[in-house]
Amino acid sequence: MSSEKRGKQKQAPRVFMAKIIGKSRRKTTQLCHRMVRVNVLFHRVSFFGRFIWDRILLCSLGRPPTAPYIRLPLRDPPSASPPATVHADASMHTTPSDSDSDLVNLKISLLGDCHIGKTTFVIKYVGDEQEKRSLQMKGLNLMDKTLFVQGARISFSIWDVAGDTGSLDQIPMACKDSVAILIMFDLTSRCTLNSVVGWYSKARKWNQTAIPILIGTKFDDFVRLPPDVQWTIVTQARAYARAMKATLFFSSSTHNINVNKIFKFIMAKLFNLPWKVERNLTLGEPIIDF
Repeated sequence: MSSEKRGKQKQAPRVFMAKIIGKSRRKTTQLCHRMVRVNVLFHRVSFFGRFIWDRILLCSLGRPPTAPYIRLPLRDPPSASPPATVHADASMHTTPSDSDSDLVNLKISLLGDCHIGKTTFVIKYVGDEQEKRSLQMKGLNLMDKTLFVQGARISFSIWDVAGDTGSLDQIPMACKDSVAILIMFDLTSRCTLNSVVGWYSKARKWNQTAIPILIGTKFDDFVRLPPDVQWTIVTQARAYARAMKATLFFSSSTHNINVNKIFKFIMAKLFNLPWKVERNLTLGEPIIDF
């Protein structure tokens, strides 16, 4: 065998191995490219999936409908200024040019059983025109009224919880940030009086600092009851008020008895105004006790 043939035979295995290695490298490169494309696609799908999930969570959480009312910090009256005067019956219609620098927004919560006159009580205070502008939600009714106090405007935002079972979910939102909580009952219905302790406990769960006020409604019907029944209700209501450390008012929306006085009392307590309510424990008259 010639030397030339022996050289070709020796080189043949090397050429064969080189071809195999070349093919393997090309296949490996193609596989790597495919893996890179798959990884890029996977990351894009994962990112899109996270985006969709975040949107679903955001929509499911939602926001409580508290936008119509903004709580502003209370301003302590300067010690050197003269005592402020509360005009309890004054109302005000603001215009777009009015400045909000002198506006203080106070949130008031109303709790109690159904059909005891809570909404009628609020309408008597804010007026029919404001009642037409009220914001009604499921289990909740929102009304407001603005007053003048020593050159400042005091805006009451009144949150009236319906009182039925379906409205219990509104209590946290209605009580949060309130400066006063009005627990109400019907003076002619003992069962509504018995439930005020439960309403008070629910309110205090969400607000421990608000001024508590216990209000008996429909005093004009109450005075028609026998004296012994009146005495029993007065005694029980006073006991509940002491337990809650609340001021007790008997009121009548029909005859506007103690309606404005209750809100005047709230302002006097909040701003330390020189106005005091007088205690009245006379049977047959609208009770005020503290």
